[in-house]
Amino acid sequence: MHHNLLIDYLFVVSVILIWFMLGYQLFLFLLGFQYSRQSAKEKLVLGGRDLTLPSVSVLIPARNEGLVIQKTLQSILELDYPPDRLEVIVINDGSTDNTEAVVQELATLDSRVHLISIPVEEGGRGKSAALNIALRQASHPVIGVYDADNRPEPQALRYMAEQLMSDAKLGAVIGKFRAINKADNLLLRFLNIEALSFQWIVQAGRWMLLKMCTLPGTNFLVHKSILRQLKGWDEKAMTEDAELTIRLCEAGYQIKFIPYAVTWEQEPRTLKTWIRQRTRWVRGNNYVLRKYLLQLFRFKPRIIGFELLYSISLYYVFFLAIVVSDILFFLCAVNLIFIPVLGPYKQVWLVAVILFVMEVLLALSREKEEDTPLNLLLTLLMYFTYCQLWIIVVFKGFYEDFVLKREMKWAKTERFIVK
Repeated sequence: MHHNLLIDYLFVVSVILIWFMLGYQLFLFLLGFQYSRQSAKEKLVLGGRDLTLPSVSVLIPARNEGLVIQKTLQSILELDYPPDRLEVIVINDGSTDNTEAVVQELATLDSRVHLISIPVEEGGRGKSAALNIALRQASHPVIGVYDADNRPEPQALRYMAEQLMSDAKLGAVIGKFRAINKADNLLLRFLNIEALSFQWIVQAGRWMLLKMCTLPGTNFLVHKSILRQLKGWDEKAMTEDAELTIRLCEAGYQIKFIPYAVTWEQEPRTLKTWIRQRTRWVRGNNYVLRKYLLQLFRFKPRIIGFELLYSISLYYVFFLAIVVSDILFFLCAVNLIFIPVLGPYKQVWLVAVILFVMEVLLALSREKEEDTPLNLLLTLLMYFTYCQLWIIVVFKGFYEDFVLKREMKWAKTERFIVK
């Protein structure tokens, strides 16, 4: 049985990292739980305010979205929003399916729908490029973004618009996203739990702590004047939402989470699709980290710079802690190494698992019919299965970026028909 001081150090560091993440997440959760109560009260008084709704240009990037674009447009056109203050711009990004034909047909029926078609040979440059093209043609002072598979609830846009106009400090507001196919298989049940936990813990907690949160890729509003001031979306960024978040915060704007402004979207149905999507996220965050690493240390206030640095480097913090602890656990289990570091580490590990499960379950309790015995079992199972899959994704993203130095290309998530 082997032992050396370096192994002891690695063990202690992995324990500290894991507990730092769990402790910080607990702190954010407590703030997020408080915000969930505040937002529930806030929602009740919205309808009583005399507030003029702004005119909104909704942008929908669409590349080979023929399976879903019709339902998405129908949902947006049925929003509870003044028709004369809404335009919908679909950017057909070099599609080779029937996306263009579907949008054209709807455009003939409703004058609010406008189609921008990018030729096939010029398409596929990514979501940011498509959004920038539409931004130049948008007529209204507020820009909304939805992915082509989304089905926003009728009040979603109204709720976000009212909040955006209620406070001059707000540069953007974001809604909540839900998985429309959450019960289809085990992976999707995990993704549903992950998405709700992230939003109720991290997004809600960040808003309470720092008056900011991370832009999602869909279901958000931002002032057009601010977008133009910031020169639109970064066309090199694969996670254009994270990149734009940093520039909004750097410019001094707040980003508010509106949990009752809900849209429903498709999540990856297969592990292969999930790995491809998450690898794109990791590589996108690698780009953002390289672009802003030194700049984040100069942020004012510094706590926002720290939070942004933590959020975009979380993949690697999580990766190092889990990989080191997994390897050491295995080597100890087969008696190849011995760690004589004193401490109740079995109890610490058990408490970490319990804390993870309890945080997630309490976050799920903010949603109807989500804090179920089944989700309790699934959350426990996630800790040992789904969470470990992130090791593969982070390694793959790192290898493609820093070893192969592979060119970043937009990888579209597979779509399917949902009734």
